[in-house]
Amino acid sequence: MTEEEAARAAYRAFVREHHPDVGGDPDEFIAGLEKLRRQQDGPPWEDSPRFDAPVTFVVNPKGVVGRVRRWRDRRRRPPRVQ
Repeated sequence: MTEEEAARAAYRAFVREHHPDVGGDPDEFIAGLEKLRRQQDGPPWEDSPRFDAPVTFVVNPKGVVGRVRRWRDRRRRPPRVQ
């Protein structure tokens, strides 16, 4: 595990343990985040090459209507086993 991966793992572990949504103290959470960010000069994933690629969206031309039609067609098919 590289130093960057270890820093990211520590950051994520802190957030999982102290986040207010899971019962952590909001003030302690904010203070802890500030401390971690000062130590690391920002979030550990900020300079990661993992997020360099452009985001691509794939559009399904049939959308919801196509899914409903496929479901309906499958329901109306005769059984494959006789």
